[in-house]
Amino acid sequence: MPALLASFMTWIVLNACQSGKANEGAAQSMPVPELPVLTLDTTTALTSREYAANLEGRENVDVRTQVEGYLEKVFVEEGSFVTAGQPLFKINDRSYQAQLEKDQASLRAMQSAEANAALEVDKMKPLADNKVVSDIQLKTAQTNLQTASANVAQAKAAVAAAQVNMGFTLIKAPVSGYIGRIPKRVGNLVNSSDAAPLTTLSDISKIYAYFSMSENDFIRFSKGAAGSTLQQQLLRMRPVTLVLSNGDDFSENGRIEMVDGQFNRTTAAISLRATFPNPASVLRSGNTGKVRIEQLNAGVVLIPQSATMEMQDKLFVYQLTDSNTVKRQPIVTAGTSKDQFIVVDGVKTGDRIVTAGMETITEGAVIKPAAKK
Repeated sequence: MPALLASFMTWIVLNACQSGKANEGAAQSMPVPELPVLTLDTTTALTSREYAANLEGRENVDVRTQVEGYLEKVFVEEGSFVTAGQPLFKINDRSYQAQLEKDQASLRAMQSAEANAALEVDKMKPLADNKVVSDIQLKTAQTNLQTASANVAQAKAAVAAAQVNMGFTLIKAPVSGYIGRIPKRVGNLVNSSDAAPLTTLSDISKIYAYFSMSENDFIRFSKGAAGSTLQQQLLRMRPVTLVLSNGDDFSENGRIEMVDGQFNRTTAAISLRATFPNPASVLRSGNTGKVRIEQLNAGVVLIPQSATMEMQDKLFVYQLTDSNTVKRQPIVTAGTSKDQFIVVDGVKTGDRIVTAGMETITEGAVIKPAAKK
């Protein structure tokens, strides 16, 4: 029995050795994959970033009445273009015309009283000089003249106020632009305390795109712009592009003209404003879009986007060791340049990465760098 057991154990050992040799031979017979490899170097790249933006016209004016009255005429249509000074609305002015005429009549009466008071002073002065009348009588006449003059000034102010109110009954466009919705109709009573304006007037000859930039992006933006001051940087930086809500680029380029004076403490972002000419009036207040900012960056490392893998919101590349063994290396990017990522951490100049065929290998595999064609 012991002899039989010994023979069985010997058979198992021999069989295992033969199996190991077979597996080793199979492994040795597998070809080493030949894949394209890129040696990283620094270069100058044009980077672009996009920021969500809200669009507003150059001026958006609520048109309101400054006097109370019944709306008598509406001279414009909703959506029409008007020029500065063009009549928009007429408020019934009968009561204001009557008040003006009353104040004008009062002014004439006050002017007559002033003239009579002046005559009285002229009459009293020589009499007082000759001691025919007392100085008190002269001073009384002079005081009456001063009172009459004050009444004239007061009456003139009343006439001026009445004329202003008369002028307010004809409402004109304060700026050139497009008329918005007109909620009031002829016959409606309007006054300055109405919640809604008579209409809104938008000057959209230029469009302001307001957007926010994170603190890190703003630091990168400032470093990448030429100039010793922010104003110099804004003047020298490249024009920016407006991406419309449908994905198309707006036909006119714009410039960043305003940077807020401080960061928002809640969002840690800063507000900027880009201005775009709008000659065809394509854009309107209330539109949305994205502002695309492009910058030239020197001394950056670029990696083709196709050479990266994304897992759990992180980007990786297959990096080669000196022995051509691949390892999965996480990278940190700072934007894109066409179809390439700008890498700021994870790899450096001189490193080698696999640029294609990543799906055929795993970490720890040995590859053969493909010869450059």
